[in-house]
Amino acid sequence: MRRILLSAALLAACTRPATTPVPASSYDLVITNARVYDGAGNPWYYGDLAVRGDRIARMTPAGMLRGARAARTIDATGLALAPGFIDIQGQSYDPFLTGDGRVVSKVTQGITTEILGEGTTPAPLSDASIASMGFDSTTLRIAQSFRGAHGFAAWLDAMAAHGISPNVGSFLGAATVRQYVKGSAPGAATAAELDTMRAVARRAMEDGAFGVGSALIYPPGAYASTEELVEIAKAMSPFGGVYITHMRSEGDRIVEATEEALRIGREGHVPVEIYHLKVAGQRNWSKAPAIVAMIDSARRAGQDVGATMYPYTAGATSLASCIPTWVAANGKLLDNLRDPATRARAKAEMLAGSKTSESLCELGTAHGVMVVGFRDSTLKQYEGMRLDDIAARMGGGRDWADALIDLTLAEQARLGGIFFLASEANLRMQLKQPWIVIGTDADGWDPDSTHGEMVHPRTYGTYPQLLGQLARDEGVMSLEEAIRKSTSAVATRLSIPDRGLLREGMYADLVLFDPTTIADRATYVTPHVVAAGIREVFVNGVEVVRDGRATGARPGRVVRPSGMR
Repeated sequence: MRRILLSAALLAACTRPATTPVPASSYDLVITNARVYDGAGNPWYYGDLAVRGDRIARMTPAGMLRGARAARTIDATGLALAPGFIDIQGQSYDPFLTGDGRVVSKVTQGITTEILGEGTTPAPLSDASIASMGFDSTTLRIAQSFRGAHGFAAWLDAMAAHGISPNVGSFLGAATVRQYVKGSAPGAATAAELDTMRAVARRAMEDGAFGVGSALIYPPGAYASTEELVEIAKAMSPFGGVYITHMRSEGDRIVEATEEALRIGREGHVPVEIYHLKVAGQRNWSKAPAIVAMIDSARRAGQDVGATMYPYTAGATSLASCIPTWVAANGKLLDNLRDPATRARAKAEMLAGSKTSESLCELGTAHGVMVVGFRDSTLKQYEGMRLDDIAARMGGGRDWADALIDLTLAEQARLGGIFFLASEANLRMQLKQPWIVIGTDADGWDPDSTHGEMVHPRTYGTYPQLLGQLARDEGVMSLEEAIRKSTSAVATRLSIPDRGLLREGMYADLVLFDPTTIADRATYVTPHVVAAGIREVFVNGVEVVRDGRATGARPGRVVRPSGMR
């Protein structure tokens, strides 16, 4: 009889619902009752999450961690919890190395990792590249530590040592590879120069680069041939590198430029990412479905290719990008513009449309260019004005090309432009593509220290714009899909281990936001406004945003791809 009772008791114990007790040890942070978006695109669910140190220690259904011992507990009722956003196209070079490493505009929109490397990187450097860059004495002292074989690793480590709020990683700039051996000189690379370029690429991959990033409308990167880029791609291929590119054209020659990017991937045996996919200029908008079809066709044929986007129809870059690239040969842009004959030739080409380089001013018209970044006090009156309006106010019979050249000379080629180029319909169509991931193409700012300089609203609102207006309000995609494109899709593409998902054992890069109020509040006229709805942001378990305000904590680390040698 006792055996029967014992057997019945054991059977009852085995059939009762299993419960996992809360560990006796305490946590650093517990978040309860959150609407959990795991980053993989799975449907949201209500859950609890605990952090110990820099890692996610436990995840449970909602309520399971109620009462758990923790240094801090957040009741997230009504809030959404997601992995930190990974910005695949960041531009915070100066803030991460010498400036304000808090990058308030980035962390307050939920960015916990920023990836640099579009076209040019500060490392590695050689005598040729240093000579072509014209550093001032302060910058030169910093640059000296990035010289030589493993200068790329030295640069990555210097950013972390400076103190930064988000994590950081980078592609190797293709223009940097070229400058290493040729400075700013145009022309084809010799066989010996190609050997050095391949070596530079291999060493940077060993140092933790995610691949090579090109920007083929800016000198000296624009001087690289397709064949040169193929050889660099071949060198990084054994390391799992990705070729990511600001293509040679986003306008009249976008089909040819896309073909070039695909060719580099095929012949270099590397995956391809296209930076900020757009079709620029109203006369070209009808080409957008064909570009999407080209990428889909390449994928069906077995080629690994995708693209990045920011959710705005305007782009932003250097105002000097409107000047034909040949004018900047050998680093002599300003000297050449001061020469009357060269200036006249450049102006004529700008107005007619260059046959060798693409002018965003011509594609978007002069009224479609908002000029920003003035430092000269006598020119500050033009901040945020359209280029044609500036030309009219400057007087003297100037057209927009004359005004642009005069401003470039006066401001030492430091001005930026916001270019209104793309179509709202194309933007939404492209965002729906499953191979699109999200990046800001912006650097980090402190809204309290702008010195009157205007920026693109993507600087503050890329991810809130995607999650708020486009996903929640317009239904362009689900919130789950928008978060996947901003987190795990980027981590997977770049082989970033332990980030981009909410899973036990992953790094505690977390964003807690209100899904009903998250929104981009920055505009083109008043850009320095932090996003709404972002409540808390954690990087490596450390709070960098509390109640929507940056805390000043700088726990950011260098991220490198898994499997790096």
